Amino acid sequence: MASSELTTKVVAQNRKARHDYFIEETLEAGMELVGTEVKSLRQGRASLGDAFAQERVGEMYLMNAHISAYTAANRFNHEPLRPRKLLLHKREIGRLAGLVQRQGYTVVPLKLYFNERGKAKVELGVARGRKQHDKRERDKERSWQREKARVLRDAN
Repeated sequence: MASSELTTKVVAQNRKARHDYFIEETLEAGMELVGTEVKSLRQGRASLGDAFAQERVGEMYLMNAHISAYTAANRFNHEPLRPRKLLLHKREIGRLAGLVQRQGYTVVPLKLYFNERGKAKVELGVARGRKQHDKRERDKERSWQREKARVLRDAN
């Protein structure tokens, strides 16, 4: 196989999540999708802006992930904001549910993509919320690093 075939195609990223949360660990999960959702994802029509994962009756669901309606599907289309079941092992679901309930973590989607085999996957992050002063401090540090790199580059 050529190296171009082994690349993943990123459909949507949640950049806001890395700004709003401390991501402590990541894991990959499959999703239970209907045909029109897959076709819409292949066109790159998805958004993870306000999405999160939630445990319901022993299963994890991706909530508020917006996958636009497929234009060629007329009456057989899907609901854009419907809850989508995440395909995880029961042990992983139990561990994530425990972290959310006992320790105040949140499970947020970071990236929606197709893997090398063409399967739709979501990268989940186990996250703890950032306070406003943490966000300002992080932005200040990034700004300083950019300025420092600019000065060093111009000096040479």
